[in-house]
Amino acid sequence: AKLGKDYADANLGMVAISANDADNYPDDAPDKLKEMAQELGFTFPFCHDQTQETAQAYTAACTPDFFLFDANQELVYRGQLDDSRPSNGIPVTGKDLRAAIDAVLGSQPVNSEQKPSIGCNIKWKPGNEPAYFGV
Repeated sequence: AKLGKDYADANLGMVAISANDADNYPDDAPDKLKEMAQELGFTFPFCHDQTQETAQAYTAACTPDFFLFDANQELVYRGQLDDSRPSNGIPVTGKDLRAAIDAVLGSQPVNSEQKPSIGCNIKWKPGNEPAYFGV
């Protein structure tokens, strides 16, 4: 939510997509996600990938998983928000993603050293687990 607010006036499109199986995880259903987005003050679209095809196409692995594309629609960043984790005491700043966004907005190259996102695994529908997980 803070990223959306901080970059509201920038030439940046932002969207959040939840691909979790809402049938088996009702807390991830669109109505619950809408409540969360309103409580947090999202200023960008928040979609639900009911078929999970979008998550599979992007090879998304966890929530959150960040993808940043440049003006040519080329993937230039796929990585973590920052080094914070629920139990490590490091504050949430979004420094890694922010640095990548700032580079793109400034027409500069994005740092090629990118740490992967860490989070909860996507809750795949039974039988829908992507092949890239070796399932």
